[in-house]
Amino acid sequence: MKTGLTFDTVALDDAQSALVIIDQTKLPNEEVILHLKTQQEIHEAIYLLKVRGAPAIGVAAAYGVYLAAKEIRTDDYETFALEFAKAAAYLNSARPTAVNLSWALRRMEKIVKESRGLSVPEIKEKLRAEAVEIQEEDIRICRSIGEYGLSLVKPHDGLLTHCNAGQLATSRYGTATAPMYLGHERGYDFHVYADETRPLLQGARLTAYELEKAGIDVTLICDNMASTVMKQGKIQAVFVGCDRVAMNGDAANKIGTSGVAILAKHYGIPFYVCAPSSTIDEKLTNGAQIPIEERNGEEISTMWYKQKMTADGVKTFNPAFDVTDHDLITAIITENGIARAPYTESLPKMLEGTQGH
Repeated sequence: MKTGLTFDTVALDDAQSALVIIDQTKLPNEEVILHLKTQQEIHEAIYLLKVRGAPAIGVAAAYGVYLAAKEIRTDDYETFALEFAKAAAYLNSARPTAVNLSWALRRMEKIVKESRGLSVPEIKEKLRAEAVEIQEEDIRICRSIGEYGLSLVKPHDGLLTHCNAGQLATSRYGTATAPMYLGHERGYDFHVYADETRPLLQGARLTAYELEKAGIDVTLICDNMASTVMKQGKIQAVFVGCDRVAMNGDAANKIGTSGVAILAKHYGIPFYVCAPSSTIDEKLTNGAQIPIEERNGEEISTMWYKQKMTADGVKTFNPAFDVTDHDLITAIITENGIARAPYTESLPKMLEGTQGH
């Protein structure tokens, strides 16, 4: 799959002990590549959405904590393990909603716990190998999600997506955009509508940018235009990503997603959530248990304007995510197959690697 982008979203420069990312806060006007060498820089990059999207955050965290391990100067296992746990906890605090962050860090911590008896240099090499494998897995997973997603649509369909679950949110291909890239290669001639996605404009700045660079027919719309394009018959399916899925099928994604799902239900349009199995949280029975990050209100009132656009004293409410109820979701597409209701039965099979439709 050719995506049109000339860079990887997340990469490791082991020789320079750096995490290499594209600064997504500068897109689409500047393509700025950052080489992050300190844990504070990596934490800040995740928190400030310089790197964003659940899978990409997981890969960045894995490489980031490996780089932290490289800097631990001791030959004593207990000391190393303690310092490594501190570094993992620090990175984990950057974004509370994206389960891939903690998922990737737990995988890395497991390597340390299972490596008791090995030398510290051997443990560091195992950590590097695990971080690389997390990224390679992400690429394979996105490709598989694309194949399953493509089976649900027809050539010339109009597709709508919200936020950015594209290559910029993953290592390659994206999740919600993977069927679009794959269909583009195979001549499906999709027309994609991208919600701008307030307040951080990931759809406008990122999704429309990367799809246009790939040569995909894409039209940007404001968030409050989704109902109009649906009513006009321009949308045959909705594909969105997600940051966390509860075991009943409730899914957390960028704020505004649940509204799109409600509209799709009203107009009889299938609404698909593209979810790597790593985003399915076995500990959560329903979406009410998903922690929702609240961000600075200046993202609404000030960030994109030359001057403040609210009167002094006006309060803001800025949740970064909302939860789409499972009964609004037509299917959840994983790398292991397509899960449908009842999700309490189908999602465990996805975690087991069992194909489903």
